[in-house]
Amino acid sequence: MTSAPLPLISASPRRLILGSSSRYRRELLQRLRLPFDVHSPDVDETPLPGEAPAALACRLAIAKARAVAALYPDAVVIGSDQVADLNGEPLGKPGNHARAVAQLRQMRGQSVVFQTAVAVACLATGFEQMLLAPVRVQFRDLDNAEIESYLRAEEPYDCAGSAKSEGLGIALLSCIDNDDPSALVGLPLIRTCALLRAAGVKVL
Repeated sequence: MTSAPLPLISASPRRLILGSSSRYRRELLQRLRLPFDVHSPDVDETPLPGEAPAALACRLAIAKARAVAALYPDAVVIGSDQVADLNGEPLGKPGNHARAVAQLRQMRGQSVVFQTAVAVACLATGFEQMLLAPVRVQFRDLDNAEIESYLRAEEPYDCAGSAKSEGLGIALLSCIDNDDPSALVGLPLIRTCALLRAAGVKVL
């Protein structure tokens, strides 16, 4: 996704908080070697009637950042969300085996766009920006035995779209097309770095 240059906020050593309960996002953010805390946001993730997957991901990313920023107004807060987009239908976290089976059967042989949004907010400076990182994934024409074998091995019930591309889930796919390699795992680090720099966080 292309966007206009982000307005810069003067740099300051503010506390950095990841507003997420996801261990995947925590592990990804650790790659930047920045000190940060984690606070799980209290946000209702129910889609609005007729809400498109990309709009849902963007709304929830901002809502998560705002919810935690309200508790820590001097901190720089990262919020993120991911929604799998199957022909305009949002697919979230399956939560259990039966729903994961249903999701993977829906997606086999299909092109799915994983809409991953990241937002950064700081109440003290008035900074708030959001970026979207869509990732197009082509699923193989999986048979039922492959779906069962994968789910029993990896149990990806807390992942949007029931697949972990960073693990055995890569075997479900024939192609990945994106410009921010960590986006499919849950946090687009290229975009995250751009937002942090704009918010005044020195990444390097």
